[in-house]
Amino acid sequence: MPTNKQRRQAAQRHLQRQLERRAELAKKRRRNLGIVASAIAVLVVVGAALLLTGVFTGDDDPDVSADPGTDTAATVDGSDGTCDFTPDESGNPNLTQVEPPPAEVETTGTTTVTMSTSAGDIGLTLDRAKAPCATASMVHLAEQDFFDDTPCHRLTTSPGLEVLQCGDPSGTGMGGPSYEFPTQVTGDETYPRGTIAMANSGQGTDGSQFFLVYGDSLENNPNYTVLGTIDGPGLEVLDQIAEAGVEGGTTDGAPATPVTITDMAVAAA
Repeated sequence: MPTNKQRRQAAQRHLQRQLERRAELAKKRRRNLGIVASAIAVLVVVGAALLLTGVFTGDDDPDVSADPGTDTAATVDGSDGTCDFTPDESGNPNLTQVEPPPAEVETTGTTTVTMSTSAGDIGLTLDRAKAPCATASMVHLAEQDFFDDTPCHRLTTSPGLEVLQCGDPSGTGMGGPSYEFPTQVTGDETYPRGTIAMANSGQGTDGSQFFLVYGDSLENNPNYTVLGTIDGPGLEVLDQIAEAGVEGGTTDGAPATPVTITDMAVAAA
């Protein structure tokens, strides 16, 4: 479990990356450099104050049951067609080295992905308008076979948290790609049955882990990027996985019947 100091350092690094990105975008739009510098100075001061008060601290376990905080964004990151894919500098040994997607992304329409698993096919519709960066990342990783032959490492069966979590090649619940990107939330997110959303270890640490909701979950916890929806046949597959239960007879852990992603196929545009 990371120390408070490590959490503050990680939060400070993330804040710095955000500030650098904002400065770059400001230059592109030919804003007055003096105004930009002043704005960034204010943000640094505010960020330092927030770090001192613990606003950015959170549980670093990529666990959708843990509340990483409610520091939600007012607008969806990436809505301008540019995403902040940055190297994960946490030193996590469970990360898989992979090049990040291009920063420029599409922000309209949907993308269809077929997630083939050892339990059956699960059809996903990813929403580029609501989650442009997360959609671009998942498509990018799928096209590089990042998810192939990887386990869905976590199943939860408690009322209010009924999800299957996948996307970690290490199978530890701590893995992902060697980059991260901002959580794309407005504060109004809900997670009804049929939702696919990104797991994270705190705001701004989205990577490759995602969770498939087969029962209404996470009420009043709008801290996870809603990526899209799951089709009817896919929900039936999830119901069968859930019916088999959790390993050891608990309500949170590895599926009793192991589930492996065999292929993630992106439909042709």
